[in-house]
Amino acid sequence: MSNTNPAGPRKFLFLLGSARPDGNSEALARRAAAALPAAAEQQWLRLSELPLPAFEDVRHTGSGRYEPPTGNARLLLDATLGATDLVVVSPLYWYSVSAPVKLYLDHWSGWMRVPGVDFKQRMAGRTMWAVSTFSSTDPTLADPLVGTLRNTADYLGMPWGGTLFGNSTAPGQALADPETVRAADGFFTGARTRGAA
Repeated sequence: MSNTNPAGPRKFLFLLGSARPDGNSEALARRAAAALPAAAEQQWLRLSELPLPAFEDVRHTGSGRYEPPTGNARLLLDATLGATDLVVVSPLYWYSVSAPVKLYLDHWSGWMRVPGVDFKQRMAGRTMWAVSTFSSTDPTLADPLVGTLRNTADYLGMPWGGTLFGNSTAPGQALADPETVRAADGFFTGARTRGAA
């Protein structure tokens, strides 16, 4: 599996995109993270606690120049560039990622154009993962979510780690399914089962 520093420890950044803390997607991600080797660093950031301003496309207005990010945007940029593995944790909201995740990804468009950041070049080789839960038994309904993240990864030259899915309609339900738990336990280590793709 590719990462930016194969000889050093891996650093996993978990970006929690749910509108509700401690939801099923987060519980599933934490179960999967528990199986990571002790040497792998973990950073967990809840996007709802790090609000970003609306993204403004200035490519064709004014100077057309993006300024270096500040505040929460700077924190998220630094955390993103500091990770070897980026894990987007989002329940399925209207068949795609949650609004905070989408806004975070929108800001990547600006970060790619901030002079000196070299965002696109520096993201190449970092692995992108997804963890999601939804209430349907039809996994194809999550295709837009997977497509958003996988196409983003492909555009930046990031290897795709895979998607871990759980089914739930009530708090705590995702981890009540033994198959989902088995999938979580092997998700980051390569021991895949039916719940992971």
